[in-house]
Amino acid sequence: MSNHVKYTYPEKLSIIRFFKDAEGVRRNPIPFHKRYFEKFGDSFSIRIGFSKYIILSRDNEVAQYILVKNQKNYHKSKFQSVYLSKYLGKGLLTSDGDFWLKQRRLIQPAFHKQKMNQLVENMNKTISSEIDNLTEDKSIDIFPVMSQLAFNVVAKSLFQLSTAENKFHRIKFIIEEVQHFLIKEIRLPHKAWWFSLSGQVKKHLSLAEENNRIIREIIEERKASKEELNDLLNMLLETRYEDTGESMSMEQLIDEIKVLFIAGHETTANALTFTLHLLGSNPEVQQKVFDEIIEIESQTENIIEQLQKMTYTNAVLNESMRLYPPAWITDRQNLEDDSLAQFKIKKDTLIGVSFYELHRNPKYWNKPDEFIPERFLGEQRKESMQYFYPFGAGPRMCIGTGFAIYEMCLTISQIVKKYVIKSNNDVIQFNPLITLKPVNVEVSFSKR
Repeated sequence: MSNHVKYTYPEKLSIIRFFKDAEGVRRNPIPFHKRYFEKFGDSFSIRIGFSKYIILSRDNEVAQYILVKNQKNYHKSKFQSVYLSKYLGKGLLTSDGDFWLKQRRLIQPAFHKQKMNQLVENMNKTISSEIDNLTEDKSIDIFPVMSQLAFNVVAKSLFQLSTAENKFHRIKFIIEEVQHFLIKEIRLPHKAWWFSLSGQVKKHLSLAEENNRIIREIIEERKASKEELNDLLNMLLETRYEDTGESMSMEQLIDEIKVLFIAGHETTANALTFTLHLLGSNPEVQQKVFDEIIEIESQTENIIEQLQKMTYTNAVLNESMRLYPPAWITDRQNLEDDSLAQFKIKKDTLIGVSFYELHRNPKYWNKPDEFIPERFLGEQRKESMQYFYPFGAGPRMCIGTGFAIYEMCLTISQIVKKYVIKSNNDVIQFNPLITLKPVNVEVSFSKR
């Protein structure tokens, strides 16, 4: 596109209005997004300076275009590549372009269905031991419990070595500390000077470095032991680049493992928390899940076969992730000028797609705010899947999708089989950080 082309953008939100709302947006952007979408339509823009624009959308056409149809022209924004990589290094989550593609091709085989099937037994044992410790007949905040469960499942799937267990607590602590600070950096850019001057940046970079050292020690212990264990670390150590036949460098392996820890535990913990709340609020749905599990277990003892038959449980999880998508928003920047929907946009335009709002857009969903698992059954499922992004879409779709679905189905089935769940919240609260984090979601478990 030449310079004389007139760029056109969706209806504009006034920058004055945006700054008036800025403090509220920083605390929780979702209510503001909802209000703006209702006023301006499924996409709106904000002009920054003379010629820069940000677009926010809940339009499926926009999501498909930037994530699938023309994804080569849309790279991750600086929020993801610069802020995250400072602490997480250059793994799948933060890299882009040719380097990302090379890493994705290298790691993808480790997440092939047959490989995931090898991890299921170990995963199931870990979930069982976590569920044995659930507090009974008392209202509890369920997110910390699910966070610990999901973290342990990832840790044991990555490193099937009990000697590393004392180190897992420290890794979890560091990940949480760094993430809290990262949110502050992203949401309060005007305080960057203070974060630097007060030593907070230095402190968190030092924590990230400590995390690297711990993971390096675990890898070196494994290599020295010459043990061939059935875990993700073993699969990653065995991978080889197509062009050189070489394995990943230690630094790269550490970066990818950090990404698997972070991406693999928090999103799953979020989804499980919201699902338990919804099951506790909908006893008839909970009963159907229980009936399905009992029926499946009467048919086969094979865990993989059981997972493949959990149609209704899967629909419940999907409907939960529709209402509360763990990765609630994504963003991209275009490398070249482009025509997006009916708009002509200049290169380097930041585009955010709110999956939270797209998943509740009445244009695509009937009774969008209601919990109806049947949307993901039979013929309705095909329609629903067109507008459903719990793991993203296109080439950058989450590499651990199969792993997460196995883990969530096993967790829900084990809990429902053993306990009756009751939700103790009328209104569910959450905090949209990097992921959609549940806040004070209280449930109680009583023995069946």
